[in-house]
Amino acid sequence: MRTHYPRTPHLPWSPGATSDDVRAEGLAGLAGREVVVTEKLDGENTTLYRDGLHARSLDSGHHPSRAWVKGLQGRIGAGIPEGWRVCGENVYARHSLAYTELESWFYGFSVWDDSDRCLDWDATVDFLRVLGIPAPRVLWRGVFDERALRRLRLDPSRQEGFVVRTVAGFARDEFGRRLAKWVRAGHVSTDTHWMYAAVVENGLGPTAPLWAVRSGAAPDTAGLLDALGLGPAHGADRLSATGGPAAEESVREVTGRLDVLGRTGDARLAGVLAALLHDRHRGSLGPLVAGRLGVPLARRVADLVGLHPRLRSPFPDAERRAGLLRMAAAADLGILHAVAASVPGGRSPEGREQVEWSALYAEDAGLLGAAPLEPLRAGVREALTGAGVTAEAADRCWAQAREAYAEGRIATVEEAVAATWRWRSGEFPRLVQLVGPSGSGKSTLARTFPDAVCVSLDDLRTERGDRSDQSANAEVVRRGLERLDAALAHGGTVVWDATSLTERQRDPVLAVARRRNALVTQVVALVAEDELVRRNACRPHPVPAEVLDRQLRRYSPPYPGRAHRIWYASPDGGIEDRAGGLDQRELWGVRD
Repeated sequence: MRTHYPRTPHLPWSPGATSDDVRAEGLAGLAGREVVVTEKLDGENTTLYRDGLHARSLDSGHHPSRAWVKGLQGRIGAGIPEGWRVCGENVYARHSLAYTELESWFYGFSVWDDSDRCLDWDATVDFLRVLGIPAPRVLWRGVFDERALRRLRLDPSRQEGFVVRTVAGFARDEFGRRLAKWVRAGHVSTDTHWMYAAVVENGLGPTAPLWAVRSGAAPDTAGLLDALGLGPAHGADRLSATGGPAAEESVREVTGRLDVLGRTGDARLAGVLAALLHDRHRGSLGPLVAGRLGVPLARRVADLVGLHPRLRSPFPDAERRAGLLRMAAAADLGILHAVAASVPGGRSPEGREQVEWSALYAEDAGLLGAAPLEPLRAGVREALTGAGVTAEAADRCWAQAREAYAEGRIATVEEAVAATWRWRSGEFPRLVQLVGPSGSGKSTLARTFPDAVCVSLDDLRTERGDRSDQSANAEVVRRGLERLDAALAHGGTVVWDATSLTERQRDPVLAVARRRNALVTQVVALVAEDELVRRNACRPHPVPAEVLDRQLRRYSPPYPGRAHRIWYASPDGGIEDRAGGLDQRELWGVRD
Protein backbone atom coordinates (compact mmCIF):
# COMPACT_ATOMS: atom_id res chain seq x y z
CA MET A 1 0.00 0.00 0.00
CA ARG A 2 1.33 3.45 -0.95
CA THR A 3 1.21 6.16 1.72
CA HIS A 4 1.37 9.91 1.28
CA TYR A 5 3.98 11.64 3.44
CA PRO A 6 2.28 14.16 5.78
CA ARG A 7 2.97 17.88 5.58
CA THR A 8 5.48 18.92 8.23
CA PRO A 9 4.27 21.84 10.40
CA HIS A 10 6.44 24.93 10.74
CA LEU A 11 7.79 26.00 14.12
CA PRO A 12 6.18 29.25 15.35
CA TRP A 13 9.37 31.23 14.60
CA SER A 14 10.08 29.69 11.17
CA PRO A 15 10.61 32.65 8.79
CA GLY A 16 9.94 30.57 5.69
CA ALA A 17 6.32 29.74 6.54
CA THR A 18 3.77 31.07 4.04
CA SER A 19 0.00 31.39 4.18
CA ASP A 20 -0.33 27.98 2.49
CA ASP A 21 1.89 26.15 5.00
CA VAL A 22 0.89 24.15 8.05
CA ARG A 23 1.95 25.70 11.36
CA ALA A 24 2.53 23.85 14.61
CA GLU A 25 -0.34 24.31 17.05
CA GLY A 26 1.90 24.59 20.09
CA LEU A 27 4.93 22.57 21.12
CA ALA A 28 3.41 20.38 23.84
CA GLY A 29 4.17 17.25 21.79
CA LEU A 30 7.90 18.06 21.94
CA ALA A 31 8.18 19.58 25.41
CA GLY A 32 9.99 17.43 27.96
CA ARG A 33 11.02 14.86 25.35
CA GLU A 34 14.43 14.05 23.92
CA VAL A 35 14.59 15.42 20.39
CA VAL A 36 17.06 15.37 17.53
CA VAL A 37 17.53 18.30 15.15
CA THR A 38 18.71 17.50 11.63
CA GLU A 39 19.50 19.64 8.63
CA LYS A 40 16.58 20.06 6.22
CA LEU A 41 17.75 19.39 2.68
CA ASP A 42 16.54 21.16 -0.44
CA GLY A 43 15.27 18.32 -2.59
CA GLU A 44 12.19 16.28 -3.45
CA ASN A 45 10.37 14.32 -0.76
CA THR A 46 10.51 10.67 -1.85
CA THR A 47 9.28 7.40 -0.37
CA LEU A 48 10.90 4.04 -1.13
CA TYR A 49 9.21 0.65 -0.75
CA ARG A 50 10.29 -2.91 -1.31
CA ASP A 51 8.71 -2.85 -4.76
CA GLY A 52 8.81 0.77 -5.89
CA LEU A 53 8.82 4.44 -4.99
CA HIS A 54 7.01 7.72 -5.45
CA ALA A 55 7.57 11.41 -4.80
CA ARG A 56 5.27 13.33 -2.45
CA SER A 57 2.40 12.80 -4.87
CA LEU A 58 1.36 9.13 -5.03
CA ASP A 59 0.87 9.37 -8.79
CA SER A 60 4.17 11.15 -9.49
CA GLY A 61 5.38 10.34 -12.97
CA HIS A 62 8.75 10.16 -14.64
CA HIS A 63 11.23 13.00 -14.35
CA PRO A 64 14.94 12.85 -15.24
CA SER A 65 15.87 13.78 -11.66
CA ARG A 66 14.16 10.60 -10.42
CA ALA A 67 16.13 8.16 -12.55
CA TRP A 68 19.03 7.81 -10.13
CA VAL A 69 16.84 7.23 -7.06
CA LYS A 70 14.91 4.59 -9.03
CA GLY A 71 18.20 2.79 -9.53
CA LEU A 72 18.92 3.09 -5.80
CA GLN A 73 15.53 1.57 -4.97
CA GLY A 74 16.31 -1.29 -7.33
CA ARG A 75 19.51 -2.04 -5.38
CA ILE A 76 18.19 -1.70 -1.84
CA GLY A 77 14.50 -2.61 -2.21
CA ALA A 78 15.07 -6.23 -1.17
CA GLY A 79 16.28 -4.96 2.19
CA ILE A 80 13.02 -3.11 2.95
CA PRO A 81 10.54 -5.45 4.66
CA GLU A 82 7.11 -5.92 3.11
CA GLY A 83 4.80 -3.15 4.27
CA TRP A 84 7.65 -0.86 5.42
CA ARG A 85 8.69 2.39 3.77
CA VAL A 86 11.74 4.64 3.82
CA CYS A 87 11.10 8.37 3.53
CA GLY A 88 13.79 10.80 2.53
CA GLU A 89 15.01 13.56 0.25
CA ASN A 90 16.02 13.06 -3.36
CA VAL A 91 18.71 15.71 -3.88
CA TYR A 92 19.96 14.62 -7.29
CA ALA A 93 18.72 17.78 -9.00
CA ARG A 94 19.59 21.30 -7.94
CA HIS A 95 16.55 23.19 -6.65
CA SER A 96 17.19 26.52 -4.93
CA LEU A 97 20.47 25.55 -3.26
CA ALA A 98 23.54 24.17 -5.02
CA TYR A 99 25.12 21.32 -3.04
CA THR A 100 28.73 20.39 -3.73
CA GLU A 101 29.67 17.93 -0.95
CA LEU A 102 26.80 15.45 -0.71
CA GLU A 103 27.39 11.95 0.64
CA SER A 104 24.67 10.60 -1.64
CA TRP A 105 21.85 11.86 -3.82
CA PHE A 106 19.34 10.40 -1.39
CA TYR A 107 19.16 10.96 2.37
CA GLY A 108 16.71 9.07 4.56
CA PHE A 109 15.00 10.83 7.45
CA SER A 110 12.35 8.37 8.64
CA VAL A 111 11.47 4.68 8.43
CA TRP A 112 7.91 3.42 8.93
CA ASP A 113 7.06 -0.17 9.80
CA ASP A 114 4.06 -2.24 8.69
CA SER A 115 1.97 -0.91 11.58
CA ASP A 116 2.41 2.65 10.23
CA ARG A 117 4.71 3.62 13.08
CA CYS A 118 7.83 5.75 12.66
CA LEU A 119 10.90 4.05 14.14
CA ASP A 120 12.86 5.80 16.87
CA TRP A 121 15.76 7.90 15.60
CA ASP A 122 18.60 5.56 16.55
CA ALA A 123 16.83 2.56 15.02
CA THR A 124 16.17 4.68 11.92
CA VAL A 125 19.86 5.53 11.48
CA ASP A 126 20.87 1.89 12.02
CA PHE A 127 18.28 0.63 9.54
CA LEU A 128 19.28 3.20 6.93
CA ARG A 129 22.98 2.40 7.34
CA VAL A 130 22.38 -1.29 6.68
CA LEU A 131 20.60 -0.29 3.45
CA GLY A 132 23.45 2.07 2.55
CA ILE A 133 21.53 5.34 2.95
CA PRO A 134 22.96 8.30 4.90
CA ALA A 135 20.85 10.33 7.30
CA PRO A 136 20.91 14.15 7.33
CA ARG A 137 23.49 15.84 9.52
CA VAL A 138 22.55 16.12 13.19
CA LEU A 139 22.74 19.73 14.39
CA TRP A 140 21.63 19.26 17.99
CA ARG A 141 20.26 16.57 20.32
CA GLY A 142 18.87 16.78 23.83
CA VAL A 143 15.72 17.38 25.83
CA PHE A 144 13.60 19.87 23.90
CA ASP A 145 14.77 23.40 24.62
CA GLU A 146 13.18 26.16 22.58
CA ARG A 147 15.95 28.58 23.49
CA ALA A 148 18.61 26.19 22.24
CA LEU A 149 16.76 25.75 18.94
CA ARG A 150 16.31 29.48 18.52
CA ARG A 151 20.08 29.88 19.00
CA LEU A 152 20.90 27.56 16.12
CA ARG A 153 22.63 29.49 13.36
CA LEU A 154 22.45 28.23 9.78
CA ASP A 155 24.03 29.60 6.63
CA PRO A 156 21.02 30.44 4.42
CA SER A 157 23.21 30.39 1.31
CA ARG A 158 23.95 26.68 1.91
CA GLN A 159 21.26 25.39 4.28
CA GLU A 160 17.50 25.42 3.82
CA GLY A 161 16.59 24.87 7.46
CA PHE A 162 16.24 22.18 10.09
CA VAL A 163 13.76 19.57 11.30
CA VAL A 164 13.18 18.72 14.95
CA ARG A 165 11.61 15.38 15.91
CA THR A 166 11.32 13.26 19.01
CA VAL A 167 14.04 10.63 19.37
CA ALA A 168 11.34 8.16 20.36
CA GLY A 169 9.19 6.71 17.61
CA PHE A 170 5.57 7.69 17.08
CA ALA A 171 2.40 6.63 15.30
CA ARG A 172 1.25 8.36 12.13
CA ASP A 173 -1.61 10.16 13.91
CA GLU A 174 1.00 11.78 16.20
CA PHE A 175 3.07 13.16 13.31
CA GLY A 176 2.02 16.80 13.66
CA ARG A 177 2.85 16.82 17.40
CA ARG A 178 6.20 15.02 17.32
CA LEU A 179 7.89 16.80 14.44
CA ALA A 180 8.28 20.36 13.14
CA LYS A 181 10.56 22.37 10.87
CA TRP A 182 12.29 25.71 10.58
CA VAL A 183 12.83 27.01 7.04
CA ARG A 184 14.87 30.03 5.91
CA ALA A 185 13.06 33.06 4.57
CA GLY A 186 12.55 33.07 0.81
CA HIS A 187 13.67 29.45 0.51
CA VAL A 188 12.36 29.27 -3.07
CA SER A 189 14.77 31.59 -4.86
CA THR A 190 14.41 30.64 -8.52
CA ASP A 191 12.03 32.11 -11.09
CA THR A 192 11.34 28.76 -12.79
CA HIS A 193 10.17 25.69 -10.88
CA TRP A 194 12.97 23.15 -10.81
CA MET A 195 10.81 20.50 -12.54
CA TYR A 196 10.52 22.69 -15.63
CA ALA A 197 14.15 23.74 -15.74
CA ALA A 198 17.11 21.81 -17.11
CA VAL A 199 18.30 19.19 -14.60
CA VAL A 200 21.58 20.22 -12.97
CA GLU A 201 23.20 17.58 -10.79
CA ASN A 202 24.19 18.51 -7.28
CA GLY A 203 27.80 17.75 -6.44
CA LEU A 204 28.95 14.68 -4.54
CA GLY A 205 31.66 14.91 -1.88
CA PRO A 206 34.67 12.67 -1.21
CA THR A 207 32.73 10.19 0.95
CA ALA A 208 30.16 9.45 -1.76
CA PRO A 209 32.07 6.39 -3.10
CA LEU A 210 31.83 4.84 0.38
CA TRP A 211 28.05 5.29 0.49
CA ALA A 212 27.72 4.01 -3.07
CA VAL A 213 29.34 0.72 -2.04
CA ARG A 214 27.15 0.52 1.06
CA SER A 215 24.05 0.85 -1.13
CA GLY A 216 25.07 -1.92 -3.52
CA ALA A 217 26.67 0.05 -6.37
CA ALA A 218 29.72 -1.19 -8.23
CA PRO A 219 32.84 0.00 -6.37
CA ASP A 220 34.99 2.81 -7.75
CA THR A 221 38.42 1.75 -6.49
CA ALA A 222 40.11 5.09 -7.24
CA GLY A 223 37.27 6.94 -5.54
CA LEU A 224 37.48 4.65 -2.52
CA LEU A 225 41.21 5.25 -2.12
CA ASP A 226 40.67 9.00 -2.36
CA ALA A 227 37.85 8.80 0.18
CA LEU A 228 40.23 7.09 2.62
CA GLY A 229 43.04 9.56 2.01
CA LEU A 230 45.13 6.85 0.32
CA GLY A 231 44.96 7.96 -3.30
CA PRO A 232 47.80 9.52 -5.32
CA ALA A 233 46.65 13.02 -4.38
CA HIS A 234 47.38 12.20 -0.74
CA GLY A 235 50.96 11.03 -1.30
CA ALA A 236 52.38 8.04 -3.13
CA ASP A 237 54.06 6.77 0.04
CA ARG A 238 50.66 5.92 1.47
CA LEU A 239 49.57 4.00 -1.61
CA SER A 240 51.97 1.11 -0.97
CA ALA A 241 51.13 -1.78 -3.30
CA THR A 242 47.43 -0.93 -3.18
CA GLY A 243 45.71 -0.30 -6.49
CA GLY A 244 46.33 -1.49 -10.02
CA PRO A 245 44.77 -4.36 -12.01
CA ALA A 246 45.24 -6.93 -9.22
CA ALA A 247 43.32 -4.76 -6.77
CA GLU A 248 40.59 -4.11 -9.33
CA GLU A 249 40.22 -7.87 -9.89
CA SER A 250 40.10 -8.54 -6.15
CA VAL A 251 37.42 -5.90 -5.67
CA ARG A 252 35.28 -7.25 -8.53
CA GLU A 253 35.55 -10.77 -7.17
CA VAL A 254 34.74 -9.90 -3.56
CA THR A 255 31.81 -7.69 -4.60
CA GLY A 256 30.14 -10.59 -6.37
CA ARG A 257 30.69 -12.89 -3.41
CA LEU A 258 29.37 -10.36 -0.90
CA ASP A 259 26.24 -9.78 -2.98
CA VAL A 260 25.56 -13.52 -3.08
CA LEU A 261 25.88 -13.55 0.71
CA GLY A 262 23.43 -10.63 0.93
CA ARG A 263 25.79 -8.30 2.77
CA THR A 264 24.90 -4.62 2.57
CA GLY A 265 25.79 -1.36 4.27
CA ASP A 266 28.95 -1.33 6.37
CA ALA A 267 29.36 -5.09 5.97
CA ARG A 268 29.60 -4.81 2.18
CA LEU A 269 31.91 -1.81 2.45
CA ALA A 270 34.19 -3.59 4.95
CA GLY A 271 34.60 -6.57 2.64
CA VAL A 272 35.31 -4.41 -0.41
CA LEU A 273 37.85 -2.28 1.46
CA ALA A 274 39.56 -5.34 2.97
CA ALA A 275 40.03 -6.78 -0.52
CA LEU A 276 41.27 -3.46 -1.85
CA LEU A 277 43.68 -2.96 1.08
CA HIS A 278 44.59 -6.61 1.62
CA ASP A 279 48.35 -5.93 1.37
CA ARG A 280 48.42 -3.21 4.03
CA HIS A 281 50.04 -3.65 7.45
CA ARG A 282 47.14 -4.28 9.82
CA GLY A 283 48.68 -2.48 12.78
CA SER A 284 48.84 0.83 10.91
CA LEU A 285 45.72 0.40 8.75
CA GLY A 286 43.05 0.78 11.44
CA PRO A 287 44.37 4.07 12.85
CA LEU A 288 45.10 5.37 9.34
CA VAL A 289 41.51 5.08 8.08
CA ALA A 290 39.65 5.59 11.39
CA GLY A 291 39.31 9.31 10.76
CA ARG A 292 37.46 8.66 7.48
CA LEU A 293 35.48 5.54 8.43
CA GLY A 294 35.04 5.89 12.18
CA VAL A 295 36.70 3.57 14.67
CA PRO A 296 34.15 0.68 14.55
CA LEU A 297 34.32 0.18 10.79
CA ALA A 298 38.07 0.90 10.57
CA ARG A 299 38.98 -1.80 13.08
CA ARG A 300 36.71 -4.31 11.31
CA VAL A 301 38.42 -3.63 7.99
CA ALA A 302 41.84 -3.98 9.62
CA ASP A 303 40.84 -7.24 11.33
CA LEU A 304 39.64 -8.68 8.01
CA VAL A 305 42.96 -7.70 6.44
CA GLY A 306 44.86 -9.40 9.24
CA LEU A 307 42.80 -12.58 9.43
CA HIS A 308 42.14 -13.54 5.81
CA PRO A 309 45.60 -15.14 5.21
CA ARG A 310 44.89 -17.64 7.99
CA LEU A 311 42.13 -19.25 5.95
CA ARG A 312 44.68 -20.18 3.27
CA SER A 313 46.81 -22.23 5.69
CA PRO A 314 46.22 -25.94 6.38
CA PHE A 315 44.34 -26.52 9.62
CA PRO A 316 43.52 -29.76 11.47
CA ASP A 317 39.91 -30.68 10.77
CA ALA A 318 39.42 -31.91 14.33
CA GLU A 319 40.06 -28.36 15.59
CA ARG A 320 38.47 -26.47 12.72
CA ARG A 321 35.06 -25.82 14.30
CA ALA A 322 36.59 -24.36 17.45
CA GLY A 323 39.01 -22.27 15.42
CA LEU A 324 36.28 -20.87 13.20
CA LEU A 325 34.02 -20.10 16.15
CA ARG A 326 36.82 -18.22 17.89
CA MET A 327 37.45 -16.35 14.65
CA ALA A 328 33.73 -15.50 14.48
CA ALA A 329 34.21 -13.37 17.60
CA ALA A 330 36.58 -11.18 15.59
CA ALA A 331 35.04 -11.11 12.10
CA ASP A 332 32.01 -11.97 9.99
CA LEU A 333 33.10 -15.37 8.62
CA GLY A 334 31.08 -14.95 5.43
CA ILE A 335 32.90 -11.71 4.61
CA LEU A 336 36.23 -13.14 5.75
CA HIS A 337 35.97 -16.14 3.41
CA ALA A 338 34.86 -13.86 0.56
CA VAL A 339 37.95 -11.68 1.05
CA ALA A 340 40.30 -14.66 1.40
CA ALA A 341 38.99 -16.16 -1.85
CA SER A 342 39.18 -12.88 -3.79
CA VAL A 343 42.72 -11.63 -3.18
CA PRO A 344 45.67 -12.97 -5.19
CA GLY A 345 46.68 -15.58 -2.61
CA GLY A 346 43.17 -16.99 -2.56
CA ARG A 347 43.03 -17.28 -6.33
CA SER A 348 46.10 -19.54 -6.47
CA PRO A 349 45.35 -23.31 -6.68
CA GLU A 350 46.69 -23.99 -3.18
CA GLY A 351 44.99 -21.02 -1.60
CA ARG A 352 41.69 -21.66 -3.35
CA GLU A 353 41.62 -25.25 -2.10
CA GLN A 354 42.14 -24.24 1.52
CA VAL A 355 39.63 -21.39 1.44
CA GLU A 356 36.95 -23.47 -0.28
CA TRP A 357 37.38 -26.30 2.19
CA SER A 358 37.16 -23.87 5.12
CA ALA A 359 34.04 -22.26 3.61
CA LEU A 360 32.35 -25.65 3.13
CA TYR A 361 33.07 -26.57 6.72
CA ALA A 362 31.82 -23.20 7.98
CA GLU A 363 28.66 -23.50 5.89
CA ASP A 364 27.91 -27.00 7.22
CA ALA A 365 28.42 -25.67 10.76
CA GLY A 366 26.07 -22.73 10.12
CA LEU A 367 28.82 -20.17 10.59
CA LEU A 368 28.61 -18.16 7.35
CA GLY A 369 25.61 -16.11 8.46
CA ALA A 370 26.08 -12.52 9.51
CA ALA A 371 26.05 -13.32 13.25
CA PRO A 372 26.19 -17.06 14.00
CA LEU A 373 26.66 -16.46 17.74
CA GLU A 374 23.73 -14.04 17.99
CA PRO A 375 21.07 -16.58 19.12
CA LEU A 376 23.33 -17.81 21.91
CA ARG A 377 24.30 -14.27 22.92
CA ALA A 378 20.70 -13.03 22.92
CA GLY A 379 19.56 -15.97 25.02
CA VAL A 380 22.32 -15.55 27.58
CA ARG A 381 21.68 -11.79 27.75
CA GLU A 382 17.97 -12.28 28.38
CA ALA A 383 18.61 -14.83 31.12
CA LEU A 384 21.30 -12.79 32.90
CA THR A 385 19.38 -9.53 32.64
CA GLY A 386 16.37 -11.23 34.17
CA ALA A 387 18.56 -12.52 36.99
CA GLY A 388 19.83 -9.00 37.76
CA VAL A 389 23.45 -9.75 36.88
CA THR A 390 25.64 -6.61 36.61
CA ALA A 391 27.06 -5.56 33.25
CA GLU A 392 30.66 -6.54 34.06
CA ALA A 393 29.66 -9.91 35.46
CA ALA A 394 27.43 -10.50 32.41
CA ASP A 395 30.37 -9.75 30.10
CA ARG A 396 32.48 -12.27 31.99
CA CYS A 397 29.70 -14.88 31.80
CA TRP A 398 29.30 -14.32 28.07
CA ALA A 399 33.02 -14.69 27.43
CA GLN A 400 33.08 -17.98 29.33
CA ALA A 401 29.98 -19.24 27.51
CA ARG A 402 31.41 -18.25 24.13
CA GLU A 403 34.61 -20.21 24.77
CA ALA A 404 32.75 -23.25 26.11
CA TYR A 405 30.58 -23.21 22.99
CA ALA A 406 33.65 -23.07 20.75
CA GLU A 407 35.17 -26.01 22.57
CA GLY A 408 31.95 -28.02 22.20
CA ARG A 409 31.33 -28.28 25.96
CA ILE A 410 27.89 -26.62 25.64
CA ALA A 411 25.40 -26.42 22.79
CA THR A 412 22.31 -24.57 24.04
CA VAL A 413 21.36 -21.35 25.78
CA GLU A 414 20.25 -23.31 28.83
CA GLU A 415 23.63 -25.03 29.07
CA ALA A 416 25.41 -21.71 28.60
CA VAL A 417 23.45 -20.09 31.41
CA ALA A 418 24.07 -23.03 33.70
CA ALA A 419 27.81 -23.02 32.95
CA THR A 420 28.26 -19.39 34.00
CA TRP A 421 26.86 -19.48 37.51
CA ARG A 422 30.22 -18.97 39.25
CA TRP A 423 30.84 -15.59 37.55
CA ARG A 424 27.46 -13.98 38.18
CA SER A 425 28.35 -12.50 41.55
CA GLY A 426 31.02 -10.26 40.06
CA GLU A 427 33.42 -11.25 42.83
CA PHE A 428 36.56 -11.37 40.73
CA PRO A 429 39.41 -8.92 40.07
CA ARG A 430 39.63 -6.82 36.90
CA LEU A 431 42.60 -6.39 34.60
CA VAL A 432 42.82 -3.55 32.09
CA GLN A 433 45.61 -4.24 29.58
CA LEU A 434 46.59 -1.16 27.58
CA VAL A 435 47.83 -1.74 24.03
CA GLY A 436 49.56 0.68 21.68
CA PRO A 437 52.92 2.05 20.52
CA SER A 438 54.78 4.72 22.44
CA GLY A 439 52.90 8.02 22.36
CA SER A 440 49.48 6.50 21.74
CA GLY A 441 48.09 7.84 25.03
CA LYS A 442 48.17 4.71 27.18
CA SER A 443 49.27 6.52 30.33
CA THR A 444 46.48 9.04 29.82
CA LEU A 445 44.03 6.16 29.46
CA ALA A 446 45.41 4.61 32.64
CA ARG A 447 44.40 7.74 34.55
CA THR A 448 40.77 7.19 33.54
CA PHE A 449 40.73 4.32 36.07
CA PRO A 450 41.43 6.43 39.20
CA ASP A 451 40.76 3.66 41.72
CA ALA A 452 42.97 1.12 39.94
CA VAL A 453 46.44 -0.06 40.81
CA CYS A 454 48.72 0.77 37.86
CA VAL A 455 51.64 -1.48 36.96
CA SER A 456 53.78 0.59 34.58
CA LEU A 457 56.91 -0.83 32.98
CA ASP A 458 58.23 2.71 32.47
CA ASP A 459 57.87 3.33 36.20
CA LEU A 460 59.74 0.10 36.95
CA ARG A 461 62.59 1.19 34.68
CA THR A 462 62.64 4.56 36.45
CA GLU A 463 62.98 2.74 39.78
CA ARG A 464 66.03 1.01 38.37
CA GLY A 465 67.54 4.41 37.56
CA ASP A 466 66.78 5.07 33.87
CA ARG A 467 63.32 5.15 32.28
CA SER A 468 64.82 4.74 28.80
CA ASP A 469 67.07 1.77 29.64
CA GLN A 470 65.82 -1.23 27.66
CA SER A 471 68.79 -3.47 28.50
CA ALA A 472 67.06 -5.26 31.40
CA ASN A 473 63.61 -5.70 29.89
CA ALA A 474 63.32 -9.33 30.96
CA GLU A 475 63.89 -8.40 34.59
CA VAL A 476 61.54 -5.42 34.38
CA VAL A 477 58.76 -7.56 32.91
CA ARG A 478 59.32 -10.24 35.57
CA ARG A 479 58.97 -7.70 38.36
CA GLY A 480 55.92 -6.22 36.67
CA LEU A 481 54.22 -9.61 36.46
CA GLU A 482 54.94 -10.21 40.14
CA ARG A 483 53.31 -6.88 41.06
CA LEU A 484 50.39 -7.66 38.79
CA ASP A 485 49.85 -11.04 40.41
CA ALA A 486 49.97 -9.55 43.92
CA ALA A 487 47.58 -6.73 43.02
CA LEU A 488 45.04 -9.07 41.39
CA ALA A 489 45.21 -11.33 44.44
CA HIS A 490 43.91 -8.42 46.53
CA GLY A 491 40.98 -7.85 44.15
CA GLY A 492 39.86 -4.59 42.58
CA THR A 493 41.12 -3.25 39.24
CA VAL A 494 44.68 -3.34 37.97
CA VAL A 495 45.93 -1.50 34.89
CA TRP A 496 48.88 -2.96 32.93
CA ASP A 497 50.59 0.04 31.30
CA ALA A 498 53.02 -1.15 28.62
CA THR A 499 53.12 -1.17 24.83
CA SER A 500 51.96 -4.83 24.64
CA LEU A 501 52.56 -4.73 20.89
CA THR A 502 52.37 -8.44 20.09
CA GLU A 503 50.61 -11.57 21.31
CA ARG A 504 53.93 -12.80 22.69
CA GLN A 505 54.16 -9.70 24.89
CA ARG A 506 50.49 -9.85 25.92
CA ASP A 507 50.25 -13.58 26.69
CA PRO A 508 52.26 -13.62 30.00
CA VAL A 509 49.97 -10.89 31.35
CA LEU A 510 46.87 -12.83 30.28
CA ALA A 511 48.28 -15.95 31.93
CA VAL A 512 48.54 -14.14 35.29
CA ALA A 513 44.98 -12.86 34.85
CA ARG A 514 43.69 -16.38 34.16
CA ARG A 515 45.43 -17.69 37.26
CA ARG A 516 43.64 -15.03 39.34
CA ASN A 517 40.30 -15.46 37.51
CA ALA A 518 40.29 -11.81 36.48
CA LEU A 519 37.97 -10.17 33.98
CA VAL A 520 40.29 -8.95 31.20
CA THR A 521 39.58 -5.81 29.20
CA GLN A 522 42.11 -4.89 26.54
CA VAL A 523 42.09 -1.20 25.59
CA VAL A 524 43.61 -0.53 22.17
CA ALA A 525 44.71 3.03 21.38
CA LEU A 526 44.19 3.85 17.69
CA VAL A 527 46.56 6.64 16.71
CA ALA A 528 47.93 7.10 13.18
CA GLU A 529 51.68 6.87 12.58
CA ASP A 530 52.19 10.52 11.64
CA GLU A 531 50.46 11.60 14.85
CA LEU A 532 52.60 9.19 16.89
CA VAL A 533 55.75 10.70 15.37
CA ARG A 534 54.49 14.21 16.16
CA ARG A 535 53.62 13.29 19.73
CA ASN A 536 56.91 11.51 20.30
CA ALA A 537 58.82 14.65 19.36
CA CYS A 538 56.91 16.61 22.01
CA ARG A 539 57.12 14.09 24.86
CA PRO A 540 59.25 14.74 27.96
CA HIS A 541 60.79 11.29 27.42
CA PRO A 542 60.72 10.60 23.66
CA VAL A 543 61.79 7.21 22.39
CA PRO A 544 64.46 7.17 19.67
CA ALA A 545 62.99 7.40 16.18
CA GLU A 546 64.39 4.00 15.24
CA VAL A 547 62.72 2.43 18.31
CA LEU A 548 59.33 3.89 17.39
CA ASP A 549 59.82 2.67 13.83
CA ARG A 550 60.51 -0.87 15.06
CA GLN A 551 57.45 -0.73 17.27
CA LEU A 552 55.24 0.27 14.37
CA ARG A 553 56.58 -2.51 12.15
CA ARG A 554 56.05 -5.13 14.87
CA TYR A 555 52.69 -3.87 16.08
CA SER A 556 49.88 -6.43 15.90
CA PRO A 557 46.81 -5.35 17.89
CA PRO A 558 44.76 -8.05 19.62
CA TYR A 559 41.74 -9.54 17.90
CA PRO A 560 38.37 -9.66 19.65
CA GLY A 561 38.02 -12.91 21.56
CA ARG A 562 41.55 -13.16 22.90
CA ALA A 563 40.47 -11.31 26.06
CA HIS A 564 37.01 -11.27 27.59
CA ARG A 565 36.32 -7.94 25.95
CA ILE A 566 38.18 -5.25 24.02
CA TRP A 567 37.72 -1.49 23.86
CA TYR A 568 39.05 0.84 21.17
CA ALA A 569 40.15 4.38 22.01
CA SER A 570 40.35 7.26 19.53
CA PRO A 571 43.35 9.65 19.52
CA ASP A 572 41.61 11.92 22.06
CA GLY A 573 41.23 9.01 24.49
CA GLY A 574 37.50 8.44 24.10
CA ILE A 575 36.25 4.85 23.86
CA GLU A 576 34.53 4.70 20.47
CA ASP A 577 34.06 0.97 19.93
CA ARG A 578 33.71 -2.18 22.00
CA ALA A 579 33.77 -5.88 21.20
CA GLY A 580 33.24 -9.03 23.22
CA GLY A 581 30.69 -7.63 25.67
CA LEU A 582 27.24 -9.09 26.01
CA ASP A 583 25.61 -5.92 24.65
CA GLN A 584 27.79 -5.75 21.52
CA ARG A 585 25.50 -7.11 18.81
CA GLU A 586 27.53 -8.07 15.77
CA LEU A 587 24.84 -7.82 13.07
CA TRP A 588 25.85 -4.99 10.76
CA GLY A 589 24.66 -5.65 7.25
CA VAL A 590 22.49 -8.47 5.90
CA ARG A 591 19.32 -8.75 3.88
CA ASP A 592 16.62 -11.08 5.18
